[in-house]
Amino acid sequence: MSDYSAPLADIRFALQELAGLADIATLPAYEEATPDIINAVLDEAADNAAEVLAPLNQPGDETGSRLVDGEVVTPEGFADAYRVFVESAWQSLPCNPDHGGQGLPQLLGAAVNEMWHSANMSFALCPMLTESAIELLENHASKELNELYTPRLVSGEWTGAMDLTEPQAGSDLAVIKTKAVPDGDQYRISGQKIFITWGDHDMADNIVHLVLARLPDAPPGIKGISLFLVPKFLPGEDGTPGERNDLHAVSLEHKLGIHASPTCVMSFGENGGATGYLVGEENNGVACMFTMMNHARLAVGMQGLSISERAYQHALEYAKERIQGRIPGKDDRATIIHHADVRRMLMTMKAGTEAMRALCYITAASLDYKHHAQDEKLRQQHKENFALLTPVVKAWCTELAQELTSLGIQVHGGMGYVEETGAAQFFRDARITNIYEGTTGIQARDLAERKLLRDKGAVLQRLLGEIRELMPQLADSGNNDIRIIHRHFEAGIKHLEEAADWLLANHDKNEHNAGAASYHFLMLTGTVLGGWQMARASLKAAAHLESNDESAVFYSAKITTARFYAEHILTRSHYYLQSIQAGSDSMMGLEIDQF
Repeated sequence: MSDYSAPLADIRFALQELAGLADIATLPAYEEATPDIINAVLDEAADNAAEVLAPLNQPGDETGSRLVDGEVVTPEGFADAYRVFVESAWQSLPCNPDHGGQGLPQLLGAAVNEMWHSANMSFALCPMLTESAIELLENHASKELNELYTPRLVSGEWTGAMDLTEPQAGSDLAVIKTKAVPDGDQYRISGQKIFITWGDHDMADNIVHLVLARLPDAPPGIKGISLFLVPKFLPGEDGTPGERNDLHAVSLEHKLGIHASPTCVMSFGENGGATGYLVGEENNGVACMFTMMNHARLAVGMQGLSISERAYQHALEYAKERIQGRIPGKDDRATIIHHADVRRMLMTMKAGTEAMRALCYITAASLDYKHHAQDEKLRQQHKENFALLTPVVKAWCTELAQELTSLGIQVHGGMGYVEETGAAQFFRDARITNIYEGTTGIQARDLAERKLLRDKGAVLQRLLGEIRELMPQLADSGNNDIRIIHRHFEAGIKHLEEAADWLLANHDKNEHNAGAASYHFLMLTGTVLGGWQMARASLKAAAHLESNDESAVFYSAKITTARFYAEHILTRSHYYLQSIQAGSDSMMGLEIDQF
């Protein structure tokens, strides 16, 4: 990735025109977010992504992290890149100034994180988890823990890790077995955790593990789980890492993708118990951990966007250079970007990526308003929006990323299947995104059962009411492309409303109906909300064209891309509705021995 100028133009457009960064910068907490600062941050982040992180991506994939004499060794260049990351204070960008952060908007941080993950997803996973750990500690940890640990996480001097999963307990946390035994004002932690991303490495001075474990007298199930902070090294009073704690990585997983990111099997307490400190209240660990998980779920949805953008840029560059075949009306052989089917693939990648970006950014904007809006009604509205949109962003963006990164391989033809081109890595790296931090099925169940059925669709209906306010502008536009967008968008909204009504009316008629419909309902919601953002984008772009904006090429392309989304992606809404209304009979119809 030698140039980030193309996606950077759309990043700026999505930040300002769709997510309203200028308005967010007026919130009381964000006085430092001046236009000059914002532009400088974006430019510097793009340079860092292109010049520092991207060159390490393919070599890191080929080498991978290794476990040597019980210690994780990252690929060559990673530790140096992380040192640059820390010295440039990137970790602190959206963090609380009370703990050494820069106090800039979460929305701006989301745009920067998009660039990190696009350039090198394996690397970016480490600071992503640290940011989520900071969010957890600030919300739930004691003053003493926050004073000792949080500033060092904010600086990037230390990194964070999330330790949930065990061999017998994947998404079903109720059956975890890791133990925590009280020992004065500390606890002794023993057990094994698997799939711990960046659970050990050689890039930072200390690693702060946030570990779910069960106290001796804890009630069974989810209600008996507590959360503990377990550092790799026990810090002294001055914060200097001291004695090695009783935890270590016993092996690294051999994975389909993200090879440079060490996915560790972690053992706690082989020599008497790892020292841990309670975070939050006893037996309330899962509720605390969800603060970290929900923050990470937005970030993982951003990964779906990021890796799709990278795959698109890679495919586009190849399509402009690869000469193959002839096109109608031309005698000479042509570069493959002139072929209609290649255009179909590239346009699907471009439109899908731009829709994802806008949806991710407005969700990050809701996080800013949720925390800092002065008006209570506005805060509550964005709190509801964030809760509704988080499972959609996490699952829809990562599901779409599977399609778009696969198309990136297809654009390359046979060369896409050869590792040296790099196209296959994006597909392999993307594959984890709709699995970790809660699979697509878990996000779909959350959306359908907790976010729709629990409040009888009230928040969704409020949001759809706001979306419908856009319709007159689309219908009355003097631009023919926008009127076409209006027609398809109107149909998509009706499909989503009909789907919600069907679920509300039929979920209790058959115990499997909600589960059978949930995936399609989530994909329908994401597709329509993506269409909403593309429709908004077309109106914003048309306004710039009417004012003879010097970036006419960009804005004209935005309108055409929005029309493509409406005609070729938003039209999937009808399929999703039909699948939802089919119910669960055929899905659950076979006996087990008939499979």
